[in-house]
Amino acid sequence: MRILAIETSCDETAMSLLEANLTEVKPRGTGDLTSVKFNLLAHDVASQVTVHKEWGGVVPMLAKREHIINLPIMLEKLFPNSFSPNPEPNTYQLAPDLITVTCGPGLEPALWEGINFAKKLAAKWNISIVATDHMHGHIVSAMLKLNSKLKNNKSKIEYELQTLEFPAIALLISGGHTQLVLMQSMNNFEIVGNTRDDAVGEAFDKVARILGLPYPGGPEISKLASQFKPNNLETKQPKTYILPRPMLHSGDLDFSFSGLKTAVLYLVKRIKEENKREELTQEEKIEIAYEFEQAVTEVLIKKTAAAIQMCAAKSLLVGGGVIANKTISNRLRDWISKSRDLISLYLPDQKFTGDNATMIGVAGYLHSKGGTVNTLAPGSHLFDKLKANGNLCLYK
Repeated sequence: MRILAIETSCDETAMSLLEANLTEVKPRGTGDLTSVKFNLLAHDVASQVTVHKEWGGVVPMLAKREHIINLPIMLEKLFPNSFSPNPEPNTYQLAPDLITVTCGPGLEPALWEGINFAKKLAAKWNISIVATDHMHGHIVSAMLKLNSKLKNNKSKIEYELQTLEFPAIALLISGGHTQLVLMQSMNNFEIVGNTRDDAVGEAFDKVARILGLPYPGGPEISKLASQFKPNNLETKQPKTYILPRPMLHSGDLDFSFSGLKTAVLYLVKRIKEENKREELTQEEKIEIAYEFEQAVTEVLIKKTAAAIQMCAAKSLLVGGGVIANKTISNRLRDWISKSRDLISLYLPDQKFTGDNATMIGVAGYLHSKGGTVNTLAPGSHLFDKLKANGNLCLYK
């Protein structure tokens, strides 16, 4: 089965073409698909960072405009003259068998562009759509493993869907979400922990703005933090600033990063007032970035450990753009390696950490059980009613 996947939930326009091969079905009492291999025929992501950079964050209507521009260009690469009455032969010859498109959560103006584009294609090619949850995509992104036997084969890039032991916990950390999800099976999700205010990626961006760093803030914070050397006698950089670890002992699995961002704001204000100057020194920025990153990492690991213990989880998946942060990913690996619990850790390939359409193709394939359920055919009532849902919560 060939799948065209479209992702426009925020400020990346993404399109992928995958060939799914189901090699085996293992009944687990839930009808899950297992032993699936995906031949990645195309993986295209157009970033809009330069467009939104001057605004210090994503502007929904600008994101919408860029999706309108990018989607036809991406499609043309895969299916030349796809909207013409008599399309010419192209690289993949035939239309795909299925279209998967992100319907939420995300910015609704941006989501609508992907949905309307997918519906137009589905009607032209007379194939079905699978409305796919963006967060499900981040979950499955951690499960994709490159076939090492084909690493030197440039003509075939194949990813295999790794088998999980259930129950599993998924930690989803991105610009818009911080969630802990309990998985009893591949299609059975329960959110057991959520952010009460700012998502972790949002907090990184806001703290970066406070420190006078450019957008996007996450990589900039990480870059500064990596320069800090605590207790280094040569550079004389003692750790002088201590930030709170919000909700570390709250007794539940929820997160809150708004207070941490505010603590940084007050700390910066105090430093400037005490030293009677308008700007922080580079050394001060480096230490604050380091302490902020450490606070976030400690909270994420503590809450995740509590979720694993509470749910007796056997697997941990981590997805979302923030997992590209090396401090967080390395600390997670180190923590799992020292844990007494026998937990398997699944982290995404670097190309799948941010928003991308490949994860939407895989998630849509699984959600539809290989295109057999949850599909929307052109002309049907549900197809016509398909809409963007900015607050979608794992298909609910």
